Amino acid sequence: MMTNHGNRVTQGQFSFLPDLSDEQITAQIKYALKNGWAVNVEYTDDPHPRNTYWEMFGMPMFDLKDPAGILMEINHCRETFPNHYVRVTAFDSTRGWESPRMSFIVNRPDKEPGFRLVREERGGRSMGYTIAPYAADRPEGERY
Repeated sequence: MMTNHGNRVTQGQFSFLPDLSDEQITAQIKYALKNGWAVNVEYTDDPHPRNTYWEMFGMPMFDLKDPAGILMEINHCRETFPNHYVRVTAFDSTRGWESPRMSFIVNRPDKEPGFRLVREERGGRSMGYTIAPYAADRPEGERY
């Protein structure tokens, strides 16, 4: 059984673990580079589970082979957006895959307000359910 202590956003790998240290992040980046995956850094202030397209920070690092350079980009994104979610995604462009192979969060806001379940009555006695983030109650840029 997995437990989500503190109601943290759980997207990507390692989401039920404590935050990764820079050394652990570097180890994951090395793994991605060893497999030939392109790494990029993304950020958002709306981590809804269906919000899969986060803002890209900088350019994708297709040709960068040094984990220190990628960690420098991560830290620059953390400094620029300290109250946003920041994630690292590794993309495999191998024919037949052509999709993200690794994705994990490397920065979170100090306070994560979470989500609420919205129930909607529909025709014919049926009910619909939607997940809505509390953060989205405020306009973009003022959420955290």
